Amino acid sequence: MALIRLGFGRQHLCLLRRRSFLLSKLIAVVFAALLFCEFLIYYLVIFRCDWPEVKTPAHNSGQETLKAMFLADTHLLGEIRGHWLDKLRREWQMERAFQTALWWLQPEVVFILGDIFDEGKWSSPQAWADDVERFQKIFRHPRHVLLKVVAGNHDIGFHYHFVMVNSVALEGDGCNLCSEAEAEIIDISHKLNCSREEHHSSRCIDEQPLPASAPVLLQHFPLYRRSDANCSGDDAAPLEERGIPCKERYDALSREASQKLLWWLRPRLVLSGHTHSACEVLHGVGTMEISVPSFSWRNRNNPSFIMGMLTPTEYALAKCYLPYENTVLATYCVAIGFLVVLMLAHFKLLASPLLFGWNLLRKLKTT
Repeated sequence: MALIRLGFGRQHLCLLRRRSFLLSKLIAVVFAALLFCEFLIYYLVIFRCDWPEVKTPAHNSGQETLKAMFLADTHLLGEIRGHWLDKLRREWQMERAFQTALWWLQPEVVFILGDIFDEGKWSSPQAWADDVERFQKIFRHPRHVLLKVVAGNHDIGFHYHFVMVNSVALEGDGCNLCSEAEAEIIDISHKLNCSREEHHSSRCIDEQPLPASAPVLLQHFPLYRRSDANCSGDDAAPLEERGIPCKERYDALSREASQKLLWWLRPRLVLSGHTHSACEVLHGVGTMEISVPSFSWRNRNNPSFIMGMLTPTEYALAKCYLPYENTVLATYCVAIGFLVVLMLAHFKLLASPLLFGWNLLRKLKTT
């Protein structure tokens, strides 16, 4: 009787050990999948990004260069349309991507080109305050890094002469906001023209001097273009959508507003968002506009941002892709499949993975 009890105890102990070993393997697989998909993949992908080299004339070789990041359309979900799981997933993706990029690339300034929130026009005061708090957490940054958001204000004169325009206010319908925006842009245009004149006229005597270089125009809506037919690249609009005509004041600024901005400001470069897709458009006499793709998985499988090296007269741009969402999902699917195989092998419903692989190799060799 004692022998029977001893044998039963050993069998029970062996069973517990097998179960604990299985549990250890399952936990290890889950931990490895989470570690890779939620942390390591951001470092592996963003480590491949590097700042472009800006070419400066020999006589201006001593010019200081500014490192700037440009991203767009984060679309933080609110309490109305945002499911908690969707919010958690997308916001974690943007937080990890942004914090990894800050740590690795060390930019001096970050510009976000509008559409920060998805429900700003519907939010209650409390919901808006909650959204702003989440935004500040996701896009937290050191004090020496300046974060600028294209919203309802106009900004000029920051270091290397960026002009941030509230393009939403350029409807041209005479509303108070539109009139104020247009008046301020005209004032900025006057200051820029004065800075370009070698011999200042009497109307420029009282003006604060600005750097005599063409500005970089930053806005949410792109300048008018007929369609995205000439856009190309992995992160351009889908082929079936590129030929669809752009609607003025909806997909892009109106022709009139676009012409006014180009004429008044005469920018050397335009960076915009809104479309969620990449595009390069040449306007007028050679002004390049770059449409910055969305930074969020909610809008793209392959989000990205732009890195810019700028001097008062020159610039160089490069694109940095973030991890593809389908890569992360595929990794999780592989991990789940491996967990299933481990459990089936444990309960002897399937041969062990090593034995199965060995037998498969033997069969391949014999054939």
